[in-house]
Amino acid sequence: MSKVLGVVWCVLALGLMAVAGENRVGFQDVGQVAFTAPVRVGTALLPPGLYQVRHIMEGETHILTFRAVGSRGPEVRVKCTLVQLGQKAEQTRTVYALNAANERVLQELVLAGDNQKHVF
Repeated sequence: MSKVLGVVWCVLALGLMAVAGENRVGFQDVGQVAFTAPVRVGTALLPPGLYQVRHIMEGETHILTFRAVGSRGPEVRVKCTLVQLGQKAEQTRTVYALNAANERVLQELVLAGDNQKHVF
């Protein structure tokens, strides 16, 4: 009986760990995105590099924060709108527009594993 109980606890623990990174609205709390050229995110111009992206809900407002991986510097915060995808994204995708200064401006971000895209 104790072996069966042990197996049940292991299965429950593994199940909880599998869903721990995803919250109730279909996106992971933390992800990463790589920019190969400077990108304007909100009002900030981010240099090329790998960024940790963190999802934050402030009431009904959805916020993404961007911080260079390995950096303790300030994070960039930007509001966005969630748009449901038909299924979980297999890879991270970005959509850009060019502004009057010929800068790439992040318009959409889909992080691998999410079932929602973030529109800015």
